[in-house]
Amino acid sequence: MPTVRQTTYDILRQHGLTTLFANPGSTEIPFLTAMPDDFRFILGLHEGPVVGLATGWAIGRDQPALVNLHTTAGLGNAVGALATARVNRAPLVVVVGQQDRRHLAQEPFLAGRLRGLAGEYPVWTDEPVRAQDVPAAVARAVHEARAGRGPALVIVPSDDWSATMDGVAELAAAATVRPGTAVDSSAVREITALLDQARSPALVAGAGADSAEGWATLVELAERLGAPVWQEAFSARAGFPQDHPLFAGHLPPARSRLRQTLAGHDAVLAVGAPAFRQYLYEPGPLVEPGTRLALVTDDFAEAFRSPVEVAVCGPIAPACRLLASAVRRRPMPTTPLRTVTPPSPPSEGQPMRAAQVFAALAARLPRDAVVVEESPSSRPALQELVPARQPMGFVSAAMGGLGFGLPAALGIRMARPDRPVVAVLGDGASLCGIQALWSAAHYRIGALLLVMANGRYAVMDSLAERAGGKVPWPPFTEIDFVGLARSMGCPALRVHDYAHLVELFDETLPTLADRPDPLLLEIPVLPEPY
Repeated sequence: MPTVRQTTYDILRQHGLTTLFANPGSTEIPFLTAMPDDFRFILGLHEGPVVGLATGWAIGRDQPALVNLHTTAGLGNAVGALATARVNRAPLVVVVGQQDRRHLAQEPFLAGRLRGLAGEYPVWTDEPVRAQDVPAAVARAVHEARAGRGPALVIVPSDDWSATMDGVAELAAAATVRPGTAVDSSAVREITALLDQARSPALVAGAGADSAEGWATLVELAERLGAPVWQEAFSARAGFPQDHPLFAGHLPPARSRLRQTLAGHDAVLAVGAPAFRQYLYEPGPLVEPGTRLALVTDDFAEAFRSPVEVAVCGPIAPACRLLASAVRRRPMPTTPLRTVTPPSPPSEGQPMRAAQVFAALAARLPRDAVVVEESPSSRPALQELVPARQPMGFVSAAMGGLGFGLPAALGIRMARPDRPVVAVLGDGASLCGIQALWSAAHYRIGALLLVMANGRYAVMDSLAERAGGKVPWPPFTEIDFVGLARSMGCPALRVHDYAHLVELFDETLPTLADRPDPLLLEIPVLPEPY
């Protein structure tokens, strides 16, 4: 009879899950040792980067990624990254090791209380009652991860892998699940009427619209309405081409500024984004009285928590296509809604600002590049100066926790070797996933990693200054990122000045898609007020 392990590998193989991201532990040895030759093991030196790599892989392929975590220590280390994967809507199948079932009752060393350890961030968690239920649980986890767009966990005691499947006639999981791909015209009727009755409608694009079909249909709808399109605040992805003449910029994450931004519009339709994401609390309504709100999303939770007049839940692109064919046509603006003036380069001998770095990057960046952002204090400048020009052109951590950007950029590059990948990282953010540099070097992942080094937590310093207090934390200007990278085998250079930066960009960016190895550039910049 086949073993639980053999049957589980067959299930994973059937679903195309033959790349495994992990940091191994003793409870996983029975599962991992003598892995089949058609499987690939990707080692991360900490569970945060392990999950970050897998999250990037899942985003890049738009398919579930496979992760293995080591009981309490591994799952505990990974919780923040799993939360980010959930909010970034990245499907992960996560196999979590547990101590041997035969003495779990005595709580032996490494036994874990695992079911609730990741809180509510997994979309599904299962502890199979019998060893023979493990393969079906893994198969169901694939479906749960796809449907819930997040991590699905299966907790497996170490001795389960060697058990035989004796007496199991069938697996209690569907072999294939086909989700719905259409929207009925009646579903968008109320939104059509809301937009047609509006004097000045506007659109807000979110991460849920970031696909080739999503971009195309949202462009069609925007041009039909002649309406400005804003990008949602703190978006994980770009939902609309940011070089389009109807692109109006990024919504601010504060209520007062949000009301000012949308004040001239009496109807706002959010597509693939909640209405509306905020950061620090401010009193007052989201929008001016009389502004009607509607939503199109494929995420029920997003719809339920949005204070809109009507929400349509279903596939986004078909819904936008129906709306574009139904709303009345309006004239297009005769000029682009925004112009961007790049900053002047610094004078010779003067330190660089982040905006000057981004202007140089934007002038040379390949059109199909994926920019992965985790540089909080300089993010506004990046979004202003480096537009997303193709789907998946911009990726960021929707959760806000640090440590996503570096490993996610590497995972995306692994999944999409046809796309050039640039990670724009704060120095503080990069430290939260710095172990991923070893994986970058070992697996020869050809991404360009830009560390914007200001030697401090600039956002926290700015917030503390606004609060009128003195910060109790010191800067960390002593850290040598080039030295850290090289110690892990990753090529790295320190940028001396603006002329050196331009020279390196001219050398690396035109051939970035063909780059065989990673390169980290440490770029000293002035701290930015937040």
